[in-house]
Amino acid sequence: MQKIITTDNLWLKVRELINAARNKIYSQINNTIVQTYWHIGKLIVEEEQNGEKRASYGQAIISSLANKFAEAGEKGFGVANLGHMRNFYLQFPNYDALRRELSWTHYRLLLKVAEPQKRSFYEVECTKSKWSTRELDRQISSLLYDRLALSRDKEGLLRLAEDGAEPSRPSDVIKDPFVLEFVGLSENDKYLEKDLEQGLIDKLQHFLLELGRGFSFVARQKRITLDGDHFYIDLVFYHYVLKCFILVDLKVGRLMHQDIGQMQMYINYYERELNVAGDNPPIGIILCADKNEAVVKYTMNEDNKQIFTSKYQLELPTEDELKIELLREKAEILLYQHLNEDNQLDDKTDK
Repeated sequence: MQKIITTDNLWLKVRELINAARNKIYSQINNTIVQTYWHIGKLIVEEEQNGEKRASYGQAIISSLANKFAEAGEKGFGVANLGHMRNFYLQFPNYDALRRELSWTHYRLLLKVAEPQKRSFYEVECTKSKWSTRELDRQISSLLYDRLALSRDKEGLLRLAEDGAEPSRPSDVIKDPFVLEFVGLSENDKYLEKDLEQGLIDKLQHFLLELGRGFSFVARQKRITLDGDHFYIDLVFYHYVLKCFILVDLKVGRLMHQDIGQMQMYINYYERELNVAGDNPPIGIILCADKNEAVVKYTMNEDNKQIFTSKYQLELPTEDELKIELLREKAEILLYQHLNEDNQLDDKTDK
């Protein structure tokens, strides 16, 4: 009997080798470009420091150098690009700290971030999360650092800058607001919760990027049955760093106190019935179009560490719009903190 010859497995192995070789070559070229541009920037700065130390002198150096490149027929070394190389050296002066995983385009995007602490966060998080340049651009544009930093203290901000968004407690995975522009819905559209859920499922990779590192998708419309009554959890994830289930409930309208009570029921069920040895207590995230901070404050226990409420936005706002929203959120948080402190002081006085 004649043996049937198949080359499918051979083809897969050969293709894997070729792709690995291409990736290696691309990485080597990319590293060489980054290193070369850093050294060009260093030479420009050193020439400036040996000259008259005036801004006009520095610009004259770059213009002269760009002209020489043009005369030699070398493309990609115009005034703007040489200026970026100079700035690259100034903002990243430690050559040994350059990250091999990042391309020149990555660094160009990082140079747009003016504050060193924020820039450090995006550099670390980009490396750890393996963001593409498009993903990095989106995270910077959506002010990821600012959204994560909203409820953190000075030490927490320092950890963000040094370690990225490395979660060590449930609150570390919470953003407020979540930006969900990728689902394709508009703030002016009339849509249902099922439409928002379907949009998130259709763009699950984008949603996982917005959620952050550590999230693994488990289920949608997870049914739980209690004495014959069926309840459905919109989305369920497992966080492999925090080692816990994360339950997500979507609310198109304004957050109500019964929504928080429902999430508490879901959490209790998962903790008592579905957690296994090694699992930490579940986390609940209620994503809503609008929320009332007072309802949140007086519905949840003061020592709550499991239920979080966040607003979502369906359109990528401008940087100014998002900053205004973040400042408003921070003001509300501070207000209720002060009110709580005043109430505690009144209680002590009454006693």
